[in-house]
Amino acid sequence: MAARPLIAGNWKMNGLKGSSAELQKIIAGARDLPPATGLLVCPPATLIAGFAALARGSRVAIGAQDCHAQAAGAFTGDISAEMLADAGASAVIVGHSERRSFHHETDAEIRAKALAARRAGLLAVVCVGETRAEREAGHTIAVVGGQLAGSLPQGGGNIAVADVAVAYEPVWAIGTGLIPSTADVAQVHGFIRRELGARYGVAAAGVRILYGGSVKPANAGELMGIENVDGALVGGASLKAEEFLAIAAVYR
Repeated sequence: MAARPLIAGNWKMNGLKGSSAELQKIIAGARDLPPATGLLVCPPATLIAGFAALARGSRVAIGAQDCHAQAAGAFTGDISAEMLADAGASAVIVGHSERRSFHHETDAEIRAKALAARRAGLLAVVCVGETRAEREAGHTIAVVGGQLAGSLPQGGGNIAVADVAVAYEPVWAIGTGLIPSTADVAQVHGFIRRELGARYGVAAAGVRILYGGSVKPANAGELMGIENVDGALVGGASLKAEEFLAIAAVYR
């Protein structure tokens, strides 16, 4: 089963209620995309319920940027996967490099969040990627392999395509305008696909592997054309409907 493309937007800590105008433009533009192309917008938690209401019945899914591993409890300021699902989210990003770095999240904590997402019926978009120092030292594959091994839910033959996607985001490319060469992206995505195959068996063919890191309309066609790249996790460009839809339009 081939992976269906997914273009996901990570709004990070950007957006107020007035930002719903951009979402409405994305919803309108999504009607012109092929049915197989998925669109996912992950706004701040404050906007999830309102965005989900606006997007109901459209081609656009709404996701979140993080969740707690527990379903409920004394965790002030945290939000559970069940709460996100209740607000209308259908997916959640876990393990983004900014969470790994600024919040010191470990692979084990990220795996627990991915399992929580699965428990709540959400797609977990698990992020992996190396720093510039790790790349220059020739450790990219080792770093990504370690993050996959520690962060992904175990297999056991019962993984579903709706449970997990992987986003490869080289840390040094996020928001910098820099991107790896096509050969480098192909190498890492091919490695991820093989690792998914070893973990999940035949189901791995349908697990989306997204590329993230300075994805823009100008480079999306080249990046999305690389083998084993099944879409993108878009940062800054996802805040503007025109740019986000232009990236998704490479699948027309």
